Order: sequence, then C-alpha cells, then structure tokens
Amino acid sequence: MSGDAPATFIPSGTSDPDELFDEFSRWAESRGLTFYPAQEEALIELVSGANVILSTPTGSGKSLVAAGATSFALGRGQRTFYTAPIKALVSEKFFDLCAQFGADSVGMMTGDATVNAGAPIICATAEVLANLALRTGADADVGLIVMDEFHYYGDTERGWAWQVPIVELPRAQFLLMSATLGDVTFFADDLRRRTGRETASITGTQRPVPLDYSYVLTSVHDTIERLIEADRAPVYVVHFTQASAVERAQALLSANICSREQRDAIAVAIGDFRFTSGFGNTLSKLVRAGIGVHHAGMLPRYRRLVERLAQQGLLKVVAGTDTLGVGINVPIRTVLLTGLTKYDGVKTRHLQAREFHQIVGRAGRAGYDTRGFVVAQAPEHDVENARATAKAGDDPKKLKKIQRKKAPEGFVSWGEPTFERLIAAPPEPLRSHFKVTTSMVIDVIARPANCFTSMRHLLEDNHEPRERQRKHILRAIEIYRGLRTAGLVESMEPDASGKAVRLTTDLPANFALSNPLSSFAIAAMEILDTEDPGYAFDALSVIESTIEDPRPILRAQRSAARDVAIAEMKSDGIEYDERMELLEEITWPMPLFDLLEGSFDIYRRGHPWVSGTPPSPKSIVREMVEQAMGFNDFVARYKLARSEGVVLRYLTDVYRSARHGLPTAQHTPELDDLIEWLGDLVRRVDSSLIDEWEQLTHPDDDGAPTDARPPTTGPNLRACRVQIRNHMFALISAISRRDWPTLYRTHPDVAWSEELAEYFDEYGELDAGPQARSPQLFALDESDETWRVRQTFDDPQGDRGWSLTAQVEIATDPDVDEADRIRMTDMEIHPG
Repeated sequence: MSGDAPATFIPSGTSDPDELFDEFSRWAESRGLTFYPAQEEALIELVSGANVILSTPTGSGKSLVAAGATSFALGRGQRTFYTAPIKALVSEKFFDLCAQFGADSVGMMTGDATVNAGAPIICATAEVLANLALRTGADADVGLIVMDEFHYYGDTERGWAWQVPIVELPRAQFLLMSATLGDVTFFADDLRRRTGRETASITGTQRPVPLDYSYVLTSVHDTIERLIEADRAPVYVVHFTQASAVERAQALLSANICSREQRDAIAVAIGDFRFTSGFGNTLSKLVRAGIGVHHAGMLPRYRRLVERLAQQGLLKVVAGTDTLGVGINVPIRTVLLTGLTKYDGVKTRHLQAREFHQIVGRAGRAGYDTRGFVVAQAPEHDVENARATAKAGDDPKKLKKIQRKKAPEGFVSWGEPTFERLIAAPPEPLRSHFKVTTSMVIDVIARPANCFTSMRHLLEDNHEPRERQRKHILRAIEIYRGLRTAGLVESMEPDASGKAVRLTTDLPANFALSNPLSSFAIAAMEILDTEDPGYAFDALSVIESTIEDPRPILRAQRSAARDVAIAEMKSDGIEYDERMELLEEITWPMPLFDLLEGSFDIYRRGHPWVSGTPPSPKSIVREMVEQAMGFNDFVARYKLARSEGVVLRYLTDVYRSARHGLPTAQHTPELDDLIEWLGDLVRRVDSSLIDEWEQLTHPDDDGAPTDARPPTTGPNLRACRVQIRNHMFALISAISRRDWPTLYRTHPDVAWSEELAEYFDEYGELDAGPQARSPQLFALDESDETWRVRQTFDDPQGDRGWSLTAQVEIATDPDVDEADRIRMTDMEIHPG
C-alpha cells in the first residue's frame, strides 16, 4: 500500500463499533489505502473490543492497524498508550501520531521528555507505562495499550517492562505487534484469562513482498556488482560492528558501483551539504561514489543524508549494522548478510532465528518492490577455497595440489546449512525476564490499596516459573524489611481500601516519568558554593554524573589514561606485573567522586527509589571546557570518528539537563555562559537533536512543530566569549604543566619555554586551579572590530604581574565550524 502524507483523523463522536470501523476505513481510503486481509481482520477484532496479537511480516502494515485501534479508542473516549522500545522510536511515533490525530490529541513520555501528558494518546517507552502500572494498578487511566516491537519482552534486562502492564492492567485492551513473535499461544491464553476479552492471534500471513534467498561463494565485491547488474539495488550490506561496516564501505570504493552520470546526479543531490573534518570527509567520498554508511554512531544529519540519497535511488549500496530494524528508513531491495554469527558481549554465537528474521525482513518494501532478496555471503576462507577449486577445474592433479585455507582461529563455523536452518526456523519462544527492584516495591506501596494483596498478585501471577517466583518473593520481603528498618515505611490504621502501610515520604509527582537522578542533582548542587570560583565546573560534573554513560567515550578516555600511566611507570622502572596490577585501578576521569558518592549515600536513605541508579561521575563536557576542545578536537583526541553520534547525543543530554533541570538559584552567570557555549557547539555540529527537543516542547498554536531557536543572523558572541576564555585558560593550564609541545602546537610563533624561563625562575610554579580562572584575571576588550584579550597569571605570591595578551578576530558566518570561528593573533607574554 502507498499513499500521500496522512490527513488528520477527526473523530465524529460516535462510539458505535460499525460506525467507528466505517469512519476509519473512509479515512484510510482518503489516503489511497486499502486494507490487506490481515489488517482488516485485526481491525474488526479491535473495534469489537478484543485483544489482538499481530505477528505478521515486515511491510504488512502493522502501523495502520495501530492507527485504527487508536482511532477506535479515541471514539470510545478511552486513553491510548503506544509504547516503543527506544526513545528515538517513541519521538518518531509521536510525530507520526501528531500528523494523524492532531498535536492536541498526542503526548509523549520517555523518562527525560514529557510533552502534553494529559493527552488522550500517549507515546511512551515501555518502562514509563510499566512504572505507571505499578503505581496505579488496575485503576490506571489506560483504555488501549499498543506495544510495538513486542519481541523485546524477551530482552534480558528490559523484558520486565513489557510484562508488567499485562499483569497489572487487566481492564485495558491490548494490541501486541512484532514481525518475530514465534508461538503466541501462551500470550493469547494469558490475555483472555486476565482481561476477560476475546484475544485474536493473527500470525504467519504471507508477505506482501515475497523474499528470494540465496547463498553465494563469490567475494563481497563480486556479489555486490552482480546484484547491481541484476537490478537488485539498493543493497543493504549487514555487519555486526560499526567498524566493519565503515571498513567495508571504504573497501567498496574500488568496486564498480556507479556510472559517471550517476555520480553527477549524486553531486547535484548533495548540493552544498556541509561535511566536517574527520568522518565527514570519509562519508563525502563514499556517498559521491554511490556508497552509504548507516549506523547508530553517526551524526543524525549524516544518517539523514544517507537515507535521503537512498530514497532517491542514488545510493546503490548501504553498509551498516544489524540494527536496521530500529533506524534505517530507506527502501531496501536486497539484504546481504556478511556473516551468520555475532558477538553478543560475552561470546561469538550463531544468529538466533528471531534476529535473522528481523534483519532479513527489511528486504523488499511494499510500494517499491515486487520481490525482496536475501543473500548470505559465505565465509572468506570458503570463498577462497571455492575459487581455487573452480580454477583447478576437472584436473585431478590440480585438485589434489590445492592447499585449502583453514578457518581463522576461534572462528564459529557456519555455512549454507546454517543459512537454510535460519530460513526455516520460526522465532524462538519468548521467555519471561521479570525482576523485583526497590522502585517496584515502593511503587506498589504507594498505591491507594492494600499493598500486600497487590504485591502478592504481582509476584505470584506473573509469567515466571514457580521456582523463580519464590526467589522474587524473598527479594521483595528483603526490600520491604529494609524500608521498614530505614523508617521509610510505617504501619497505619487500615483505611476503606484496606491500605495498612504507607510511605513516610512522598514520591515525586512525576516519579514514574522522569530521570530518577534529576532530583538528586538538585540536592547535590546545594552542597556546592555558588561563590566558589570552580562552581560552574563542579556544577557540570554533578550534571554529567546523572547522564547515562556513553560507553565508547569512557572506554577511549580510560585507554588514553592508561597509555599515559604505562609510559610514566616504564620511565619510573616499575616491573611489568606491577604495572599491570596498577593499571587495573586507572579509569576515566571522575571529578567529585567522593562528594557524589557520599551525597548519594545520604540522599538514597530518604529517597530509596533511586538506589538502583547511582550517579556515574565522568568528565567529558568538563574536559572539553578545561582544555578548550571543540567537538572535532575531542573526537580526534580520542579517535571517536565512528562514534560521533554518541558524542553528540551525550553533549545534547548534558545541555538539556543543565538548561532545563536546575532551579534558578543554582544558575550563575559563568554556568549560564558555559551552557550557552555548549548549546551553540551542539547546534554547529548538528542541530537536529536540539531542534527535535524544541519541536516537542514548544509546539505552535496550530499544532505544528516549531523551531524555537533564536535567529542566527550573526555569530553567537556569548558563546564566542566562552570559547576565548576557555582557550586562554587552556594555555594557562599547559603553562602550569610546562607542556611545551602543546603550547608550540597551539601558537608556534611564541617562544614559550624561553620567554617563561624567567617566570619559573622567580615563582617556581603557576596555579591553574579554579581561582586562576576567576573573572578578575580575565579581560576582554570588545570596543574595536578586532577584540583584545588579556589573561593574568595567578602566581603563588599573588603579584599577578605576568599575563598573556592576543588579538581576536571573529568569523561573521554563524554556521562556520567552531574551530574556525575565532582566530587569535599577536599572542604575547608580558612579564611582571
């Protein structure tokens, strides 16, 4: 099916099932859509009030069924919760539903973004709905629950969030959707028993676009060229690491992918798109050759460029990871698997049937293709052996002389039988992964009902086998006793509902909807002194400790710190075994570790619901400020070109938390300057993440998203001032360490070591602590077109006679890269 952009669905006010169905059918027809049999069956069941488990192939129109279910609930005056597994998909679905039902009717809750929370249609992560269900029980204001990608029920860490609403919300109608559910008999029977509703299982329908499977013994280059010649592009080449996807794309530059005319068309489509240094240069070469790269570590604007070019039919090949089910939005004709094994964090193993079907299901898109193609690439050693055998032909002597190449050491064997088994295998049965946490127990206690009855139901009527249920019961008892001992739970006279236990402290009003560490950050900031010269830096450190760990960045920082430590230990003559032992203690920078650990220990005694999410000290934004690093500087230092998107998302999260998450009293001019600089830096790299946030939180009067950023008619002078100050202080910091290589690299025209010899002879050292950064030691003269800056030294004697001065030229183009925005000339050292 295909159609134009959706018109807004406006319910007439009827609640009659036949009229609701006809109303939605007319709306679908107005978009040029007709229902597939499976869609029509599902919609009839849903409008009649039944639960539906929709396990149909990718491209079979599950989203339209969800839209129909939502329209029926809207007509009945019921509230809909639409859940998705990741925040990016929640926000994407939010915009889709706004377009379908109008912005006034749709809200969003993801844990760090809450928009229009009182709307009749709510897009949310599964965890948000699970927390709401735990806190309110069967009385929750939820009429319809649409669970997209329901196979996440089987996720080891997060599966509990897909189970809790089923257990705790028996009055709701459920629509469970996924292309890879396997046998759903258990869920159908369970929903019938709990909700008293008929439950229809609509599974295994024929794909609208059938798939052809093949296993090849040619090289990847040859395979891709043959697929292109056979008009089977776009080809999505699937890898299981981001690094291998990029390496494959680069290797394909030597293959025959595009004609001269096609390259010219790509250049026209790219236009004046701005590629920055680092990975941007690599991507520019690739896309101009008709090759795309797509993975979660890329900047959003790069991913969108690849998607746009592929949608226009200009990219013949896109090399990416196996996460195309939660990211890529392009018509894929062929999925080419480069392997049938993956490393899952513990070991390398064969793909599970569910994983396989999720990946290959992206081949062949309704409205684009009549068939889709799935090709599995044989292992490299098998390809080389097949090539050698073919070369030998039928000559027995040549065949006998062939030296067969062996699989590399540690290789997990797979081949065509593995491929055939995966094709035929249904998705594995989903397993329950229920767990009990302190937050869960507190949520149930907070209910306006007898918590013991509620908890017994939750613990004894979940999907776990009895043996594991007993362990959960013991864990819940342990948590409850701990809360009683801590004085956070007390007995009371039973009320009309039978409630005989209550919390001695109130939960935050939006506890189920927000980052649990947001309130801790505010409490920890109260320990800091706003008059302290280092307050702004420490405030950043508190905020950073509450943001989810960006693992690739932290690993890179730890590796760099260990490299420095090894060099120092070798020069000190420390033996290898002792070096290795000492190395285990070295990690990434953790400013305020002791303060945060001590503060959290105190805070959680009165707020036990945060016990499972302690702060995680780290220094990413702080390091960038202290060392005057821009985005590209930071990426280059830690070799994070393949994880630029991770860096950007982290910086955006810190910016949003710092800007929106602190009370006015905790803001200072210097902190606000740093926040402004960070927001400006993020926008210069890729404004989409901030734009998306502004669209969510500042819809205009007619319901369309709006860009709330101020107009950029010139350079952001406030951010420029911060950048100048950071640069000057980074020089002071390097001088204090006598880091001559950095100083000469930054300003090669200054004779740093010679000119500063007199200073160190007189004072011995230079202070680079918070006081050295105080406003009293920094002066910026903006009276002329070329600014003049002075940074005074904080010497041990307090004489403050030495200083650095420079002229500053500012680029007038607001979109220039941060590294090119300011230019410092005439850097001079002035002795005291």
